[in-house]
Amino acid sequence: MTLFHYLALASLLFCIGLYGVLTRRNAVAVLMSLELMFNAVNINLVAFSHYRPDITGLAFSLFIIAVAACEATVGVALVLSVYRNQKDIDLERANKLRW
Repeated sequence: MTLFHYLALASLLFCIGLYGVLTRRNAVAVLMSLELMFNAVNINLVAFSHYRPDITGLAFSLFIIAVAACEATVGVALVLSVYRNQKDIDLERANKLRW
């Protein structure tokens, strides 16, 4: 596979994730779409790292995976907290959490 194939796959995944973030009202679906976008960025970094002799792309990719794991943990905890209080995880109704 050439670099173009990797970049096309990553851009397709990123666009699918962006569509999910912009159109979904469910908090879990938005979190899954964000993870899809992070994975698209990881594919780009690993693809660019494959065609260069240094390991910087792989190091950034591992860092993004660690940040995405922390983001997913905090996101799921917030979704569970909202669900316990409101019995619903619709993002349109999440503005009730304001002051």
